[in-house]
Amino acid sequence: MVKIDLLLFQVGSDAGSLATTATRLQSGGWRLDGHKRWIGNAPFADVAVVFARDIADGDVKAFVLQPKGLPGWHVTKMENKTGMRVVQNGDIVLTGVEVPEANRLPKCSSFKDATAALAASRLIVAWQPVGMAMGVYDMCLRYTSERRQFGAPLNALAINQEKLMRMLATVQGMLLVVWRVTRLAEAGQASPGMISLAKSSLTARGREVAGLGRELMGGNGILHEFHCAKVFNDMEACHTYEGTYDINMLVAAREVTGQAAFKPTRPSPPPPPPAPAVQ
Repeated sequence: MVKIDLLLFQVGSDAGSLATTATRLQSGGWRLDGHKRWIGNAPFADVAVVFARDIADGDVKAFVLQPKGLPGWHVTKMENKTGMRVVQNGDIVLTGVEVPEANRLPKCSSFKDATAALAASRLIVAWQPVGMAMGVYDMCLRYTSERRQFGAPLNALAINQEKLMRMLATVQGMLLVVWRVTRLAEAGQASPGMISLAKSSLTARGREVAGLGRELMGGNGILHEFHCAKVFNDMEACHTYEGTYDINMLVAAREVTGQAAFKPTRPSPPPPPPAPAVQ
């Protein structure tokens, strides 16, 4: 069993500081060393794609591995998740993992190439809060139609009708956003900022829908059999992975403003003292 030191997993939102290294071997292959965290399906995956920084040129490269039984590849399943439990995430430690040159993806030779791949997967994730929000609305509509209080269905009360319609309006808006960005991506016209803005804003709206659904169901809203509590937790996970809400908003804002706000602005050094006057 490999002991996991959380201090080793310092790179998260700051993907540009990728620390896993790739060293070219004299045999022509590569040696990979480093640590990965929150890797989906890592505990059972038959195939893995690993991003690593070439120590020779500093560029990010990608390698295809078959990890099962691979010397130097160690995975620990992350336990006790409260959301997205269907996805098994893992901590990975790579210690001298050797891969042949043929396993390197030729079209990924820089961090820009890596971020392009991540943008594509981020768009896929942007659909998830839409589907989850639709499910919450559907469940709440049926629930409030069947459950009666004060001699009438819950959806006969004005306050509950307002919540249902707010949920429906939000879901419809979410669907239009992700549909439009997907069409732009299919045409090769979606920028990373567009995709990041869609993903971050849709998970934020999805949280609102899940919260309203929880309110509509009252105490039953925290029971698994009514699904809302599960979606509530899943939406929290979706809000964070494939780029947190804040980082994705900053990616979008960088395109709009031309200013990168990922790192704090460092104060300018004080000006040098004036030269002595010439007599």
